Amino acid sequence: MKLKFIFIYETALRFPHILFIFLSSCLLAAGSMAAQDIDRTNRPAQATTPIQDNSFLIEEAYNQEDGVIQHISTFERLTNSRDWVYTQTDEWPLRSYKHQLSVTLAATHAGSFAGSGAGWGDTAFNYRYQLVGSGETKLAVAPRLSVLFPTGDHTFGRGSGGLGLQTNLPVSIQHSIHLVSHWNAGATWIPRALDERRNSAGTVGVNLGQSLVWLATPRVNFLVETLWTSSESVVAEHKTLRSQDLYVSPGIRWAHNLRGGLQIVPGIAAPIGIGPCAGEKGLIFYLSFEHPFALAHSRAQSQR
Repeated sequence: MKLKFIFIYETALRFPHILFIFLSSCLLAAGSMAAQDIDRTNRPAQATTPIQDNSFLIEEAYNQEDGVIQHISTFERLTNSRDWVYTQTDEWPLRSYKHQLSVTLAATHAGSFAGSGAGWGDTAFNYRYQLVGSGETKLAVAPRLSVLFPTGDHTFGRGSGGLGLQTNLPVSIQHSIHLVSHWNAGATWIPRALDERRNSAGTVGVNLGQSLVWLATPRVNFLVETLWTSSESVVAEHKTLRSQDLYVSPGIRWAHNLRGGLQIVPGIAAPIGIGPCAGEKGLIFYLSFEHPFALAHSRAQSQR
Protein backbone atom coordinates (compact mmCIF):
# COMPACT_ATOMS: atom_id res chain seq x y z
CA MET A 1 0.00 0.00 0.00
CA LYS A 2 2.85 2.39 0.86
CA LEU A 3 4.61 1.73 -2.49
CA LYS A 4 1.36 2.24 -4.36
CA PHE A 5 0.78 5.57 -2.58
CA ILE A 6 4.33 6.77 -3.39
CA PHE A 7 3.91 5.74 -7.06
CA ILE A 8 0.69 7.75 -7.33
CA TYR A 9 2.40 10.68 -5.61
CA GLU A 10 5.43 10.64 -7.94
CA THR A 11 3.16 10.36 -10.99
CA ALA A 12 1.30 13.49 -9.88
CA LEU A 13 4.56 15.42 -9.53
CA ARG A 14 5.89 14.31 -12.92
CA PHE A 15 2.64 15.13 -14.70
CA PRO A 16 1.45 18.54 -13.45
CA HIS A 17 -1.96 18.27 -15.16
CA ILE A 18 -2.80 15.28 -12.93
CA LEU A 19 -1.82 17.31 -9.88
CA PHE A 20 -3.92 20.23 -11.14
CA ILE A 21 -6.98 17.99 -11.53
CA PHE A 22 -6.46 16.54 -8.06
CA LEU A 23 -6.12 19.95 -6.40
CA SER A 24 -9.12 21.28 -8.33
CA SER A 25 -11.21 18.35 -7.09
CA CYS A 26 -10.16 19.12 -3.50
CA LEU A 27 -11.12 22.76 -3.92
CA LEU A 28 -14.49 21.88 -5.47
CA ALA A 29 -15.24 19.47 -2.63
CA ALA A 30 -14.22 22.08 -0.06
CA GLY A 31 -16.28 24.71 -1.86
CA SER A 32 -19.34 22.47 -1.72
CA MET A 33 -18.83 21.95 2.03
CA ALA A 34 -18.36 25.71 2.48
CA ALA A 35 -21.64 26.38 0.71
CA GLN A 36 -23.39 23.90 3.00
CA ASP A 37 -21.90 25.59 6.09
CA ILE A 38 -22.86 29.08 4.86
CA ASP A 39 -26.40 27.84 4.33
CA ARG A 40 -26.40 26.63 7.96
CA THR A 41 -25.54 30.08 9.34
CA ASN A 42 -29.26 30.86 9.37
CA ARG A 43 -29.84 27.73 11.48
CA PRO A 44 -27.85 28.16 14.73
CA ALA A 45 -28.84 24.76 16.09
CA GLN A 46 -26.68 23.12 13.40
CA ALA A 47 -23.60 25.25 13.90
CA THR A 48 -20.32 23.34 14.14
CA THR A 49 -17.19 23.88 16.20
CA PRO A 50 -14.34 25.46 14.16
CA ILE A 51 -11.36 23.30 13.21
CA GLN A 52 -8.41 23.79 15.58
CA ASP A 53 -5.99 21.22 14.17
CA ASN A 54 -2.30 21.80 13.68
CA SER A 55 -1.21 23.61 10.61
CA PHE A 56 0.85 21.20 8.53
CA LEU A 57 4.29 22.70 9.22
CA ILE A 58 3.47 24.92 12.20
CA GLU A 59 2.37 23.89 15.69
CA GLU A 60 -0.74 25.46 17.23
CA ALA A 61 -0.93 26.36 20.94
CA TYR A 62 -4.09 24.46 21.91
CA ASN A 63 -3.70 21.40 24.13
CA GLN A 64 -6.19 18.56 23.90
CA GLU A 65 -9.13 18.94 26.27
CA ASP A 66 -9.65 16.27 28.90
CA GLY A 67 -11.17 13.09 27.48
CA VAL A 68 -10.26 13.82 23.85
CA ILE A 69 -7.31 12.33 21.97
CA GLN A 70 -5.98 13.09 18.51
CA HIS A 71 -4.14 10.95 15.94
CA ILE A 72 -2.25 12.98 13.33
CA SER A 73 -0.69 11.54 10.17
CA THR A 74 1.45 13.64 7.84
CA PHE A 75 3.23 12.65 4.64
CA GLU A 76 5.62 15.10 2.99
CA ARG A 77 7.77 14.64 -0.10
CA LEU A 78 10.15 17.00 -1.88
CA THR A 79 10.79 16.71 -5.62
CA ASN A 80 14.42 17.80 -6.03
CA SER A 81 16.02 16.05 -3.06
CA ARG A 82 13.55 13.14 -3.31
CA ASP A 83 13.35 13.11 0.50
CA TRP A 84 10.11 12.00 2.06
CA VAL A 85 8.91 11.53 5.62
CA TYR A 86 5.77 10.08 7.16
CA THR A 87 4.96 10.92 10.79
CA GLN A 88 2.31 9.59 13.15
CA THR A 89 1.59 11.59 16.33
CA ASP A 90 -0.81 10.65 19.13
CA GLU A 91 -1.74 13.43 21.59
CA TRP A 92 -3.13 12.59 25.05
CA PRO A 93 -4.31 15.04 27.76
CA LEU A 94 -3.30 14.34 31.37
CA ARG A 95 -6.59 14.77 33.25
CA SER A 96 -6.87 18.39 32.08
CA TYR A 97 -5.96 20.54 29.10
CA LYS A 98 -3.03 22.03 31.07
CA HIS A 99 -0.80 18.98 30.54
CA GLN A 100 -0.42 16.97 27.37
CA LEU A 101 1.76 14.03 26.38
CA SER A 102 2.37 12.83 22.83
CA VAL A 103 4.61 10.50 20.88
CA THR A 104 5.78 10.99 17.30
CA LEU A 105 6.89 8.03 15.19
CA ALA A 106 8.47 8.53 11.78
CA ALA A 107 9.25 6.61 8.61
CA THR A 108 11.63 8.35 6.24
CA HIS A 109 13.77 8.16 3.13
CA ALA A 110 16.83 10.32 2.46
CA GLY A 111 17.10 10.85 -1.29
CA SER A 112 20.78 11.81 -1.09
CA PHE A 113 21.65 8.30 0.19
CA ALA A 114 21.57 6.16 -2.95
CA GLY A 115 20.05 2.73 -2.40
CA SER A 116 19.25 3.38 1.25
CA GLY A 117 15.53 2.70 0.89
CA ALA A 118 12.96 3.61 3.51
CA GLY A 119 12.98 2.85 7.22
CA TRP A 120 12.18 4.06 10.71
CA GLY A 121 13.29 7.55 11.68
CA ASP A 122 13.97 8.98 15.12
CA THR A 123 11.21 8.94 17.77
CA ALA A 124 10.06 11.92 19.85
CA PHE A 125 8.33 11.86 23.26
CA ASN A 126 6.71 15.23 23.90
CA TYR A 127 5.33 17.13 26.89
CA ARG A 128 3.39 20.36 26.44
CA TYR A 129 2.08 22.76 29.06
CA GLN A 130 -0.81 25.15 28.42
CA LEU A 131 0.79 28.27 29.83
CA VAL A 132 -1.72 30.86 28.60
CA GLY A 133 -5.27 30.56 27.37
CA SER A 134 -6.90 27.68 25.51
CA GLY A 135 -8.77 27.03 22.29
CA GLU A 136 -11.54 29.29 23.62
CA THR A 137 -9.38 32.43 24.13
CA LYS A 138 -7.91 35.01 21.77
CA LEU A 139 -4.34 34.29 22.94
CA ALA A 140 -2.88 30.87 23.69
CA VAL A 141 0.69 29.84 24.54
CA ALA A 142 1.81 26.23 25.05
CA PRO A 143 5.58 25.55 25.28
CA ARG A 144 6.74 22.03 24.39
CA LEU A 145 9.76 19.97 25.48
CA SER A 146 10.67 16.79 23.58
CA VAL A 147 13.19 14.00 24.06
CA LEU A 148 14.50 12.64 20.74
CA PHE A 149 15.50 8.98 20.66
CA PRO A 150 17.88 7.78 17.90
CA THR A 151 15.70 4.95 16.59
CA GLY A 152 16.54 5.77 12.95
CA ASP A 153 19.58 4.34 11.16
CA HIS A 154 22.02 7.27 10.87
CA THR A 155 24.18 5.37 8.34
CA PHE A 156 21.36 5.82 5.81
CA GLY A 157 20.44 9.36 6.81
CA ARG A 158 17.28 8.33 8.66
CA GLY A 159 18.29 9.72 12.06
CA SER A 160 20.72 11.81 14.06
CA GLY A 161 22.55 8.90 15.67
CA GLY A 162 22.32 10.42 19.16
CA LEU A 163 19.92 11.31 21.95
CA GLY A 164 18.66 14.88 21.75
CA LEU A 165 16.38 17.54 23.18
CA GLN A 166 13.98 19.80 21.35
CA THR A 167 11.91 22.75 22.50
CA ASN A 168 9.26 24.77 20.72
CA LEU A 169 7.17 27.78 21.73
CA PRO A 170 3.82 27.94 19.88
CA VAL A 171 1.70 31.10 20.17
CA SER A 172 -1.81 31.26 18.69
CA ILE A 173 -3.80 34.45 18.17
CA GLN A 174 -7.48 34.70 17.25
CA HIS A 175 -7.62 37.96 15.27
CA SER A 176 -11.26 37.67 14.26
CA ILE A 177 -13.95 35.09 13.71
CA HIS A 178 -12.38 34.28 10.34
CA LEU A 179 -8.64 34.81 10.89
CA VAL A 180 -6.18 32.98 13.18
CA SER A 181 -2.38 33.08 13.22
CA HIS A 182 0.13 30.68 14.78
CA TRP A 183 3.75 31.56 15.60
CA ASN A 184 6.62 29.15 16.43
CA ALA A 185 10.18 29.51 17.72
CA GLY A 186 12.24 26.49 18.69
CA ALA A 187 15.59 24.77 18.94
CA THR A 188 17.03 21.25 18.72
CA TRP A 189 20.22 20.12 20.49
CA ILE A 190 21.96 16.80 19.91
CA PRO A 191 25.17 16.58 22.00
CA ARG A 192 26.61 13.66 20.05
CA ALA A 193 25.20 13.33 16.54
CA LEU A 194 26.74 10.83 14.10
CA ASP A 195 27.24 10.76 10.35
CA GLU A 196 27.29 7.64 8.16
CA ARG A 197 31.01 7.07 8.97
CA ARG A 198 30.32 7.35 12.73
CA ASN A 199 32.07 10.71 13.05
CA SER A 200 30.51 12.57 15.97
CA ALA A 201 29.88 16.20 16.82
CA GLY A 202 27.37 18.29 18.73
CA THR A 203 24.66 19.90 16.57
CA VAL A 204 22.25 22.76 17.19
CA GLY A 205 19.27 23.65 15.04
CA VAL A 206 16.77 26.50 15.26
CA ASN A 207 13.38 27.07 13.67
CA LEU A 208 11.01 29.98 13.18
CA GLY A 209 7.57 29.65 11.65
CA GLN A 210 4.24 31.36 11.14
CA SER A 211 0.90 30.42 9.64
CA LEU A 212 -2.21 32.37 8.72
CA VAL A 213 -5.48 30.44 8.74
CA TRP A 214 -8.61 31.79 7.07
CA LEU A 215 -11.73 30.13 8.47
CA ALA A 216 -13.88 30.34 5.36
CA THR A 217 -16.44 28.33 7.35
CA PRO A 218 -16.12 26.34 10.59
CA ARG A 219 -15.44 23.21 8.51
CA VAL A 220 -13.27 24.61 5.69
CA ASN A 221 -9.96 26.43 6.27
CA PHE A 222 -7.42 27.89 3.87
CA LEU A 223 -3.91 28.50 5.20
CA VAL A 224 -0.48 29.82 4.25
CA GLU A 225 2.53 28.69 6.29
CA THR A 226 6.10 30.01 6.34
CA LEU A 227 8.88 27.94 7.90
CA TRP A 228 12.60 28.78 8.27
CA THR A 229 15.07 26.27 9.68
CA SER A 230 18.79 26.39 10.30
CA SER A 231 20.37 23.02 11.08
CA GLU A 232 23.79 21.40 11.37
CA SER A 233 24.99 18.08 10.00
CA VAL A 234 28.14 16.18 10.95
CA VAL A 235 30.80 16.21 8.20
CA ALA A 236 33.90 15.10 10.16
CA GLU A 237 34.93 14.37 13.73
CA HIS A 238 33.89 17.38 15.85
CA LYS A 239 33.00 19.32 12.67
CA THR A 240 29.60 20.33 11.36
CA LEU A 241 28.15 22.08 8.33
CA ARG A 242 25.21 24.45 8.72
CA SER A 243 22.42 24.71 6.15
CA GLN A 244 19.20 26.70 5.94
CA ASP A 245 15.79 26.10 4.42
CA LEU A 246 12.89 28.48 3.83
CA TYR A 247 9.46 27.36 2.63
CA VAL A 248 6.12 29.00 1.93
CA SER A 249 3.28 26.49 1.86
CA PRO A 250 -0.32 27.24 0.83
CA GLY A 251 -2.85 24.60 1.83
CA ILE A 252 -6.43 23.66 2.61
CA ARG A 253 -8.10 21.46 5.24
CA TRP A 254 -11.69 20.47 5.85
CA ALA A 255 -13.59 18.61 8.57
CA HIS A 256 -16.07 15.76 8.66
CA ASN A 257 -17.93 15.68 12.00
CA LEU A 258 -19.44 12.27 12.68
CA ARG A 259 -21.62 10.81 15.41
CA GLY A 260 -20.02 9.98 18.72
CA GLY A 261 -17.73 13.00 18.66
CA LEU A 262 -15.36 11.76 15.92
CA GLN A 263 -13.90 14.52 13.77
CA ILE A 264 -11.90 13.62 10.64
CA VAL A 265 -9.78 16.37 9.10
CA PRO A 266 -8.00 15.73 5.77
CA GLY A 267 -5.72 18.37 4.26
CA ILE A 268 -3.26 19.02 1.46
CA ALA A 269 -0.53 21.62 0.98
CA ALA A 270 2.18 22.47 -1.57
CA PRO A 271 5.42 23.76 0.02
CA ILE A 272 7.58 25.95 -2.22
CA GLY A 273 11.25 26.59 -1.47
CA ILE A 274 12.52 30.17 -1.61
CA GLY A 275 15.86 31.81 -0.79
CA PRO A 276 18.40 29.14 0.25
CA CYS A 277 16.28 26.30 -1.18
CA ALA A 278 14.79 28.09 -4.21
CA GLY A 279 13.47 25.69 -6.82
CA GLU A 280 12.50 22.98 -4.34
CA LYS A 281 8.84 22.03 -4.17
CA GLY A 282 6.70 19.24 -2.83
CA LEU A 283 3.40 18.05 -1.47
CA ILE A 284 2.03 17.46 2.02
CA PHE A 285 -0.87 15.16 2.83
CA TYR A 286 -2.48 15.50 6.26
CA LEU A 287 -5.07 13.40 8.08
CA SER A 288 -6.32 13.82 11.65
CA PHE A 289 -8.73 11.75 13.76
CA GLU A 290 -9.96 13.35 16.99
CA HIS A 291 -12.39 11.60 19.32
CA PRO A 292 -13.36 11.00 22.98
CA PHE A 293 -11.86 7.96 24.69
CA ALA A 294 -13.56 5.55 27.09
CA LEU A 295 -11.15 6.03 30.00
CA ALA A 296 -12.27 9.62 30.44
CA HIS A 297 -15.93 8.63 30.50
CA SER A 298 -15.23 5.91 33.09
CA ARG A 299 -13.36 8.40 35.27
CA ALA A 300 -16.18 10.94 34.99
CA GLN A 301 -18.77 8.36 36.02
CA SER A 302 -16.67 7.24 39.02
CA GLN A 303 -16.45 10.84 40.25
CA ARG A 304 -20.20 11.33 40.31
